[in-house]
Amino acid sequence: MAAANESKGAPVRTLVVALTLSVAAFAGWVAKEGDGPTAVRADGQVVHKPYIPTKGDVPTIGHGSTRYEDGRPVRLTDAPITRARAAELARNLHREEEARFKASLPGVSLTQGEFDLYVDFIGQYGIGNWRQSSMRRHLLATVEAKTPAGQAFHYRAACDALLAWKRQGGRDCSLPQNWGPKGCKGVWTRQQERHAKCVAEQSP
Repeated sequence: MAAANESKGAPVRTLVVALTLSVAAFAGWVAKEGDGPTAVRADGQVVHKPYIPTKGDVPTIGHGSTRYEDGRPVRLTDAPITRARAAELARNLHREEEARFKASLPGVSLTQGEFDLYVDFIGQYGIGNWRQSSMRRHLLATVEAKTPAGQAFHYRAACDALLAWKRQGGRDCSLPQNWGPKGCKGVWTRQQERHAKCVAEQSP
C-alpha cells in the first residue's frame, strides 16, 4: 500500500490497517516486562509464576500478561507456565490488542515507530484507557485536518499527551517521593521513553 504523507519534510506514514507490531517492538516489550518470579521444575524446565509487579498492579504472569486468551484474568493461585508459553501468551495478547487498536483509528496513518509505541502503551494500560485517551482523539483529528501543519500539530499533541499517563494506584509516578524499591518510577520512565520515541518520529 502506498505510504501516506509523502510531502517533502513529512514523516512517511501508512494507514494503520496495513501495519503490524515490529519484531523489535515485541522484543522490547518482553525486555521491559521481564520474566517475573521464576522457578525450575523437577524436569529442568524454567517456569514463570504469577505475581503482582508493584503496588496497585493486578496479578501478572510471564511477560506482562494480566489475562489469558479466553479472557480469564491471571490469578495468584494459577499454575506456573513455561518460557515458551509465556512468550506465546504475550504474543497472542498483543495480536488481539493490535486488532482493537487498528479498529479504533479508522482512516489514520502512522509511522511504524508510532504504531509500535502506541500498541506498547495499550499493552500496559489496556484498550479501554486507549479509547478514552487524548492520544486517540488527536490521532483521529489528523484525518480531518485541512493542512499538513494541522496534521503535524495533532501528531505532536498525541505524543505530548502520553506524559499525562503517569499515575499508578493513586500515586503520581513522576514525583521522587513515589520512587524507591516499592515505588513506581518505572511507570514514569517508560512514559518518558515513549514520548521521546514519539517526538523523534515527527521528523522525516
